[in-house]
Amino acid sequence: MISETIKLANPERPIHDLIRSRWSARSFSEKAIAQSDLETILEAASWAFSANNSQPWHYIYAHHADTEAFQKIWSCLMPGNQPWCANAAVLIVSCIHKVNESGKPNNWAMHDLGAANATLMLQATAMGLHGHPMAGFDKAKTIETFNINADILEPVAFLALGYLDEAEKLEEPFKTRELTPRSRKGVSEISERLG
Repeated sequence: MISETIKLANPERPIHDLIRSRWSARSFSEKAIAQSDLETILEAASWAFSANNSQPWHYIYAHHADTEAFQKIWSCLMPGNQPWCANAAVLIVSCIHKVNESGKPNNWAMHDLGAANATLMLQATAMGLHGHPMAGFDKAKTIETFNINADILEPVAFLALGYLDEAEKLEEPFKTRELTPRSRKGVSEISERLG
């Protein structure tokens, strides 16, 4: 079984344990996520900050047990994500509303969806789940498959959710990625103090 401590962040400064514990797993068990738990996770996303409280996110999801619906989402993933995503308990398409209520372009929608997805992932982590966001999907196929009005909605990222399983069940290169410790750029590399 993969050791959670391998993936526990080792930051330069003390950060919240929930943030230290969140990582993008690929090995998921067959355990289902209860609908009520998923709704709690989506509720958490709804409480993320957004410009003018516009909440420009929209989620399309399917449980693994809902085979046909799950396969529709899975089929839109790029081949590099399909092998390990096949065992996720839930697959989610996260989209933005491209225009605000007044019909003007929402220039901050991508930022706001990122905040919602981060909040969603932290809630999932707090509930003992793991998630993996992905940019590797076919946008045109997603729009066609789900009959998305591309003037209004835009698929931005896919999310896989599930309970953690053994890394050894993954084929390479996924197994190695699952077992490699996490690392991040230092604060001095990502920030600049003025004054």
